[in-house]
Amino acid sequence: MQSSHMETNWAEENLQTIRTLMERSALYRRALAPIMIFAGGTDIVAAVAGCLLGFRSAPGFIGYWIGVACFGVAGAFLLVRRQAIKSAEPFWSPPARRVAQAVAPPLTIGFLVGLWVFIACLEPSDIDPPTGMSDDAGTLIWLPAVWALFYGCALHAAGFFTPRGLRLFGWIFITAGIIVFFWLLLTNRQDYPEVSWQASHWLMGVLFGLLQLTYGVYLFLTGEEPNET
Repeated sequence: MQSSHMETNWAEENLQTIRTLMERSALYRRALAPIMIFAGGTDIVAAVAGCLLGFRSAPGFIGYWIGVACFGVAGAFLLVRRQAIKSAEPFWSPPARRVAQAVAPPLTIGFLVGLWVFIACLEPSDIDPPTGMSDDAGTLIWLPAVWALFYGCALHAAGFFTPRGLRLFGWIFITAGIIVFFWLLLTNRQDYPEVSWQASHWLMGVLFGLLQLTYGVYLFLTGEEPNET
């Protein structure tokens, strides 16, 4: 009897959370615009800076972009917190927890993949790095595609609690990552001497900079949209 009561409460809580998320879809849309513009602009600047500062080694490239990602997450956190205070709403609400739980697995895996490659490049004598990896960050042209796939999965998962457009945006990242992988496969090479180390930075700038900036501007210009499921 107690178990049945607990299941009823759990179902009611989930139903209320879903209803709240649907009612706040326009709010999430407004919140996403500045976050995407901030993240996109940051990544474009980071891509240019990465080329100018010469982060060409594999550990340098990975460490640099992980730092950029941490900076972007911190900035997004401050933007969401400011919007929550402005709207007089709790920051860590049940809907926010649902979204965080949805995006956590793919983002965590993407981070761990980057961390593994970073360690593999630091200790080549103990851990063999992936085939074709050298000190030239151009050979890491595949890593931005990996991160794009996991980031796309995170956006797609979050899209079930936000407007439908975010799921479609997630598919754009997934498709872009697959295209890069197929390009590498069709070249049928272990090394890519024709790819300069700057190409990896520019690919990060296009995938995580230009795409997010474009989506953020689109959300800003189009304003609110009807609730979508």
